[in-house]
Amino acid sequence: MFQTFEISSNPSQGPDRLTALRAQMTSQQIDAFFVPRADAHMGEYVAPRDARLSWLTGFTGSAGFCIATQDIAGVFIDGRYRVQVRDQVSDVFTPVHWPEISAADWIAENLPKGCIIGFDPWLHPVDEIETLRTALPEVTFKPIDNLIDHIWTDQSSAPTAAFFAQKINHAGETSREKCVRLAKDLKADCAIITQPDSIAWLLNIRGADIERNPVPQAFAIFDKSGTVELFAGAGKTADIADHLGDEVICHDISQFADAVGSLEGKVQLDPKTAPEALRLALAGATIKHAPDPCLLPKAIKNAAEIAGAKAAAKRDGAAMVRFLAWLDAEAPNGALTEIDVVKKLESFRRETNALRDVSFETICGAGAHGAIVHYRVTEATNAPVKSGELLLVDSGGQYVDGTTDITRTVIVGDPTEEHRMCYTRVLQGMIALSRAQFPKGVGGQHLDALARFPLWTAGMDYDHGTGHGIGSYLSVHEGPQSISRKSNIALAQGMILSNEPGYYREGSFGIRIENLITVVPAAKGVDDRDMLAFETLTLVPLDRRLINVSLLSNDERDWIDAYHQATVNLLKEDIIGAAHNWLVQACAPL
Repeated sequence: MFQTFEISSNPSQGPDRLTALRAQMTSQQIDAFFVPRADAHMGEYVAPRDARLSWLTGFTGSAGFCIATQDIAGVFIDGRYRVQVRDQVSDVFTPVHWPEISAADWIAENLPKGCIIGFDPWLHPVDEIETLRTALPEVTFKPIDNLIDHIWTDQSSAPTAAFFAQKINHAGETSREKCVRLAKDLKADCAIITQPDSIAWLLNIRGADIERNPVPQAFAIFDKSGTVELFAGAGKTADIADHLGDEVICHDISQFADAVGSLEGKVQLDPKTAPEALRLALAGATIKHAPDPCLLPKAIKNAAEIAGAKAAAKRDGAAMVRFLAWLDAEAPNGALTEIDVVKKLESFRRETNALRDVSFETICGAGAHGAIVHYRVTEATNAPVKSGELLLVDSGGQYVDGTTDITRTVIVGDPTEEHRMCYTRVLQGMIALSRAQFPKGVGGQHLDALARFPLWTAGMDYDHGTGHGIGSYLSVHEGPQSISRKSNIALAQGMILSNEPGYYREGSFGIRIENLITVVPAAKGVDDRDMLAFETLTLVPLDRRLINVSLLSNDERDWIDAYHQATVNLLKEDIIGAAHNWLVQACAPL
């Protein structure tokens, strides 16, 4: 059923809410207050009760923050959201291009030396506060209670869903085996783990605290002996006591802060994800800054997880083919809207009888809406699917054996030559990354340019990363690896990433093509160097009507034909009738 779980965007409420916040700032004797889009777990996705940035400003994007002073309120957004933010916030908020303009630079320009900036220490990682304090030594950053919570009178309560176990045939390794393996590499007496997907992976548990992401909101203290203290809401662990065993001791989440405060010895903390509140609480311990111990092991999928990802991709691919065949037949009639498309796509996934949930709110952008990178259709914005326009559909599913994420851009009716040129250059970038072979030790920042080069040669680009990590029945966005200008994390065998270059023309159209890929060994080179490559997991037809064959090299044409033949070979037994005929036609050689 079509629905959205974000706090509704209502620009008209922004002025009154900002006025109420400023009154709180006056009473607290502070000059500014920081409102991030974050919860205490520092994840990308937040529960409704933690959507403070959205409640205050109306901005519903997945990244950003607001700094409110008595005179100006900056809403910091990256390139994905610069179109969206203008539609969602009132003129009492000033959009700020971030990270081009950093928080420190903006503060220096808009606030005097000696000012006091309040922040909730549970909502900002250690590194962020340390960076601000270093950059602005004459500014006082003061930890205080969250002022939004003082004025948000109908704020939701915390999620209460019970946790459940992830079966060993999907996990591939018992939680006890993981704890023993990771404890051997722990360079401290214990490590504090704050990210729900890390805890989910370590303990082979899942939850339903965040819509579309099967993660359990909890905290953990992981001891060098391999035992774990788990802190979660009341009743959340009752159903998994036997699964957790004697080596996991469960506590109520309200006891977490006091437990951290009582720790002694050397305590490992990830400064990029651990709240500043934990650093303040660890007065009696020696803090060792190091990455979350689960981060890299979780990213490197084992054989069972890779097999699950392939099974999920095949199942999801068949649903996508049925959807695309339906869309090709129905869209030219002119009666469809974006919401109709979203509902129908979800129905095809649900017909697999394996879907646990969609992996994120489907992005379905018709025409100009496709240029809004993370557009989410609502009843108010629902646009018709028109002939002669591009339709961008970015979607995915959560299955117990894997998480999927796929984008296809299609034409309704006949494309223009501009459509075909832009689509083909995006496709060339996706192919270049798919075919990449690279030495061990190479990070995503080294490969990002491969996907952009065909666009760059025409003076074009896109303002988002080329690929993100993806979880195993976990978060659809997973680190630490990515394919972007910023990522120096070495890619390793078993990692799964997206491959999704794009191009967006504001007010006109958007194009993105996305497959999931996994890192695999490649044949050694002439100097016996260890090499890696990508195996494509997503097999779903591309829109051949949008491909300008004259722009392609022979190798690119061969890749597309081989990709389409592999798609037919994989899915032909799962699809019957008109959809089967459509599949064969859609995958015909160029």
